[in-house]
Amino acid sequence: MKSALFPGSFDPLTLGHYDIIKRGITLFDEIIVAIGVNSDKKYMFSLDERKKFIEEAFADEPKVKVRTYKGLTVDFCKEIGVDFILRGLRNPADFEFEKAIAHTNRSLSEIETVFLLTSSRTSYIASSIVRDVIRNNGDYTKLVPDSVRVK
Repeated sequence: MKSALFPGSFDPLTLGHYDIIKRGITLFDEIIVAIGVNSDKKYMFSLDERKKFIEEAFADEPKVKVRTYKGLTVDFCKEIGVDFILRGLRNPADFEFEKAIAHTNRSLSEIETVFLLTSSRTSYIASSIVRDVIRNNGDYTKLVPDSVRVK
């Protein structure tokens, strides 16, 4: 079985993430959405909320699993037996950043990184933009799946 890990903070899950996951399940037998835990980072949404957003968004998709992890992504991949990391690319800056991480990961392990370009309709969406819209009481619902709701 070919599984891919799609790592991120998902604070919150966006339509861009959703698009990459939906397209990823056509390429892999299983997508493990892995929420990285970084104690130095301040999140808008709790880990439980972020996990719930993803689980609800993919409740009808058995090929999508949600896990949390700490530490290096490649170490988590080895721990759970995953050989691929899935990443989305929105723009050239994303490519340069992700390329450096992919080369580093490849030097630390045998894990391959697979890149998918975001669709043109979601390429402008970033979690940081969504958080800013939410903080300023804007209509964030056009940027996230229906499962993401602010209390």
